[in-house]
Amino acid sequence: MDQEKAAETKDLPKRPFPAVPTTKILAIGHFTKPPTPEQLKELFPKEVPATLRLYLAGKIDQWWIRQAQPGPVFLLNVTSVEEARVLMEELPLGQAGLMKHEFIELGPLTPLHLLLSEGWANAGK
Repeated sequence: MDQEKAAETKDLPKRPFPAVPTTKILAIGHFTKPPTPEQLKELFPKEVPATLRLYLAGKIDQWWIRQAQPGPVFLLNVTSVEEARVLMEELPLGQAGLMKHEFIELGPLTPLHLLLSEGWANAGK
């Protein structure tokens, strides 16, 4: 291990729980600007089937609409923000530059490892 990596590792705070893998990505969409009625008429008949295709392909696990602000929220069955970004940017609203997403990596609840007998021995490592 070189000195730079050693310094980076030394400076990281010790985690109270072990790291877990990313198992899903939450994609929170928002319009970059309000679409015009013409854009809605042109793009929504394409957006809905494209979104349904992602669901049927197993890429979208669940989806919702936010109550307080327009935009979809997707729970994606992907393990990287890069893959999630590609999927969302390929949708018609993404291609038109009208929709951007915030991506949040999700994983298993970390304290659950403490329910396993070896979990307490590894806590804080």
